[in-house]
Amino acid sequence: MARTKEFDPDAALRSALELFWRRGYEATSMADLVEHLGIGRASLYATFGNKRDLYLKALDRYGELQDPSLLRELSQPGPALPAVRTVVRRFAAEAAADGRRESGCFVTNTAAELAPHDSAVARRVERNWEYLETLLHSALVRAQQQGELPEERDPQALARMLLVLLQGVRVVGKASTDPARVRDAAEQALRLLD
Repeated sequence: MARTKEFDPDAALRSALELFWRRGYEATSMADLVEHLGIGRASLYATFGNKRDLYLKALDRYGELQDPSLLRELSQPGPALPAVRTVVRRFAAEAAADGRRESGCFVTNTAAELAPHDSAVARRVERNWEYLETLLHSALVRAQQQGELPEERDPQALARMLLVLLQGVRVVGKASTDPARVRDAAEQALRLLD
């Protein structure tokens, strides 16, 4: 007769995500996970596989938790450019906020730490970035169609520039003690939308 699990796998996955997010992949050992999750090593392996498997599951979970306000903001009817500006400013404010500075963005952290040498991780990071880029692109196309964005501007190139800016803001925001650095960069980038 199979034993029933004595823990909630979903809660354990959320807890693992939180630990990986705070410490990173390399700095988190299986012993750290066992202690943090309060689950025996054998149960952890049986439920999630090895540390990398658990990390990939945590990264997938993070992707499932995409900020629904982002989709709402960038796809609402009416003027689109103010929504794009609001999103860029929000990313800059979050990146500079004391509570967020320490942890940064899980996808951005993963991109810097693991994506260059792990193709499965790189695909997940790329999927996250494609989602954000698509939302920005759609909003910029609408802005152009509504006469808010000059015809000579390339919405796809602008969306890509904003994606790179937002990821850079997250990296600099995590490491910098000067919040003006990310705010100023965001405001300069937004001038390209005039």
